[in-house]
Amino acid sequence: MASAGDEELAASKTDGFKVGEKKTVEEYAKLDQNDESLNRWKASLGISNSPILPVDPNDTRRCVIHSLALETPGRPDIVIDLSVPGALESLRSKPFAIKEGAKFRMKATFKVQHEVLSGLKFLQVVKRKGVRVSKDEEMLGSYAPNTQDKPIYEKKFAEDEAPSGMLMRGHYEAASRFVDDDDQEHLKFDWSFDIAKDWK
Repeated sequence: MASAGDEELAASKTDGFKVGEKKTVEEYAKLDQNDESLNRWKASLGISNSPILPVDPNDTRRCVIHSLALETPGRPDIVIDLSVPGALESLRSKPFAIKEGAKFRMKATFKVQHEVLSGLKFLQVVKRKGVRVSKDEEMLGSYAPNTQDKPIYEKKFAEDEAPSGMLMRGHYEAASRFVDDDDQEHLKFDWSFDIAKDWK
């Protein structure tokens, strides 16, 4: 499958929603320090007194996805370390098997650098024999740059269930991307998997 078109992997829009004014982490930290609810919100973003991790000034990325994993109860995780050269390419060329009817969830580890990342989303289109069978969008949240106390973020996605039955078995291809509220793309990749009668 050629990579899904931009319109297929576009994030949904909420009428009337406008992305807020950009602020630095320091500006957020100083914002209404005596407002208890605002302080809870800042803490939920990871804004704290812990020092922000140093970042290479030449690396302009705001979000760096370190790994993707498939978690299935009772089985070892299938982990793709994205720091390994060729890792993304092997996702498409070397499909992995998922047992029909199995419950699973995806997990991502990532870091945020330079500024607050607002509204990180995961978008995915799955096709079988060129026909779209699903389109998913999952809001992952907003995050402050990583600190010494929180050097990496881990986000587990909602649990899913593999289709089952003889007609559902076979090869599937997917296109996925991570984007934020500013429509900035942080990672886009194609991958494939097989729904099988049993684990391989």
